[in-house]
Amino acid sequence: MEGRVPEDLAVVVDADGAVLVWSDGARRLLGHTSAEIVDRPVADLLAADLPSATRRHVADGRPWSGEVALRHRDGDRVVVRLQGTPLLDADGRRLWLVTGSAPAHLARRTGQRPTALWDLTLSQLPVPVAVYDRQARLVAANEIMTQVMGKTEEEMRGLTLWEIQPSPPFDTYDRLQREVLRTGEMIFHEGNGQAPGETRPHAWSMFLSPLKDESGAVQGMSATVFDTTEQYWARRRLAVLNEASLRIGSTLDTRTAEELAEVAVGAFADFVTVDLLESVALGAEPGPLPADAPVTVRRTAQRSVLPGCPESVVAAGDATRYPVGTLPLRTLAAGRATRHRPGDPELRRWLTTTPARAESMTRHMIHSVMMVPLRARGVTLGLVHFLRHRTPEPFSEDDLLLAEEIAARAAVSVDNARRYTRERRTALALQRSLLPERLPRLAAMEVAYRYLPTGSGPPQAAQGADIGGDWFDVIPLSGARVALVVGDVVGHGIQASATMGRLRTAVRTLADVDLAPDELLTQLDDLVIRLDREEGPEARGAAEASGQIGATCLYAVYDPVSRRCTMARAGHPPPALVTPGGDVRILDLPAGPPLGLGGLPFEAAEVVLEENSLLALYTDGLIEAADHDVEVGVALLRRALGEPAGSLEETCDRVLRAVPAGRPDDDIVLMLARTAVLDEGQVRTWELPAEPAAVARARKTAGEQLAEWGLMEAEFATELIVSELVTNALRYGGAPIALRLIRDATLICEVSDGSSTAPHLRRARVFDEGGRGLLLVAQLAERWGTRQTATGKTIWAELPLSPGA
Repeated sequence: MEGRVPEDLAVVVDADGAVLVWSDGARRLLGHTSAEIVDRPVADLLAADLPSATRRHVADGRPWSGEVALRHRDGDRVVVRLQGTPLLDADGRRLWLVTGSAPAHLARRTGQRPTALWDLTLSQLPVPVAVYDRQARLVAANEIMTQVMGKTEEEMRGLTLWEIQPSPPFDTYDRLQREVLRTGEMIFHEGNGQAPGETRPHAWSMFLSPLKDESGAVQGMSATVFDTTEQYWARRRLAVLNEASLRIGSTLDTRTAEELAEVAVGAFADFVTVDLLESVALGAEPGPLPADAPVTVRRTAQRSVLPGCPESVVAAGDATRYPVGTLPLRTLAAGRATRHRPGDPELRRWLTTTPARAESMTRHMIHSVMMVPLRARGVTLGLVHFLRHRTPEPFSEDDLLLAEEIAARAAVSVDNARRYTRERRTALALQRSLLPERLPRLAAMEVAYRYLPTGSGPPQAAQGADIGGDWFDVIPLSGARVALVVGDVVGHGIQASATMGRLRTAVRTLADVDLAPDELLTQLDDLVIRLDREEGPEARGAAEASGQIGATCLYAVYDPVSRRCTMARAGHPPPALVTPGGDVRILDLPAGPPLGLGGLPFEAAEVVLEENSLLALYTDGLIEAADHDVEVGVALLRRALGEPAGSLEETCDRVLRAVPAGRPDDDIVLMLARTAVLDEGQVRTWELPAEPAAVARARKTAGEQLAEWGLMEAEFATELIVSELVTNALRYGGAPIALRLIRDATLICEVSDGSSTAPHLRRARVFDEGGRGLLLVAQLAERWGTRQTATGKTIWAELPLSPGA
């Protein structure tokens, strides 16, 4: 009896049915005192006959339990659930210990049978319910609760929950029950677990409610359990899908496949591989899948729950083939996800295609496989393998639905990455075609450059962004001068590349007219405004909203004869100058507005450069970064340029290693130009009087100079050109008149006068006396043209020289 007798009711009856012991709990329950009941037949307390099963157990001396209707002292019926336990006294005579518990809400003294009605309700409730007494011992449980607990009601009655299930998480539930009995407050608890033999955990919500009598005293408690397994797995699937939506597709590259593998392994799979069609991995348009030919795929990502990735038949980044008739190829062709166990004949045939694959499946004890195609916009992009070897249960239909949903989200991102790769390559090819393929040979300047489109180049270059609109150019001008151009179109993609090409063409055209740098930028500004108008109001509104308008440009012209460099900039970073002594400074040029604003002037500045000076022109992608200010980038640039100089190529590499911080998200252009000077032995200048005799004098002087230079083969053409140009200067121009010969890669003849009127080439008629001079010059010279000067104009012509001249 020890430890098992509830204090509510305890009665001892001898073999003849007489009451020997009457507890206080029995008195409180039925109203009879001990003096009134002891030695009286217990049958006097019965309000109805014992059930037949109970009578048989009593007759046989076996323990019994059941509902018994008793008579209260006031005459009311009280139905109590009793237990009879056979005992022996000191003389070996049989005794019966009758115990029971009757909470107030079960033992109401009415003339009916509320306890029986309650028992019917309890047994037929569609949810698990159990009732416990004040010692947290089970009093009653309906059939559904017994199924959940895995034991009958008789096996559990009188036991605490910890005695019924001595394992976690039932220790927690036992603690919560005692908390309810102590405080009299209801507790709501959610939990989950996996019973023996189940393939997946169950989840439930539990209400632990106190049971109180009329005075408010806690007499016991009830536990009501609701199975929330479906809701639990639905919430878990939603959590996985939410994580997938947040993590998958953060970049437009192969990282998307890695994110898919990471999400799946963290949620429901033990090993995941992602294979993309070879064409998709290369960014091309995937074609139709052949039914009678193997398909080549590339292992783009794989992930495992084990530390590090377990040995795989195909390494990440390698290509493999799906043979004809194999399960992966058929899954790709069908476009529908499949679920398999190792005993599946189709899976077995796939595993035996290579001994390494079969050995890997056996070694890791992989027992469940799902194959899910990656499809987006009606196109198949690849195949994802989900495998289990650590998780004991196989993949379920819910797992397959979850895998399909994750794969569908990832497929859209993979397709976006493929489209981005294709567009980026198109933009890059367009940009490459619009930039100089090779630099011209220059006697007055040595030039080296680096152009790094976004997402290419060394590790310092950015990855994953669009191609920008940066450009550069080196333009030979008349008089052995050189124009250096660096610009940046705001925006990215094909549109930016196309705009860049149009601006570069415009700069070359304006440079051929020999416009001064500030005038050239003014003309270029008008062009950008016209291009902006052609794009329409929607494109302009989007550009203005994002703060992206127009372009920036730096235009510099270097004259190797005078050593003067004239520069102007439109919203572009100023160039850096390295003197022959190694001093580095950023040139203080008038800033000028970006191209496309209109109405604001541009100013030019002139700098005299020593021989072997170094000019560094660049775009903002070189010095700007998200993690530091522009001043920091400029300081890094100055430090890199200030190191001992080697070749220009080495200097370019050194700057790109030192300056770009992290991963810039913009194009980078760096152009270095080392200046040279044309000495007196290469340049001769003569002032000419404004008289007809000057023509013969100029012709003779030019011939003598050519003889001195050893260029006799060019004497005839040169004298003829000099004669025609000086004649035009005398006839249509005015003083001062000057002749200059420059020996460079070509022979340059220049005649200057004080008139700003530019000559025009025309074809003379048969009987015209004039009009043939410039036509003759154009036929003899390789190039010719005119440019405005501060005092008038200069007409020039270039004659080719033989390689050994």
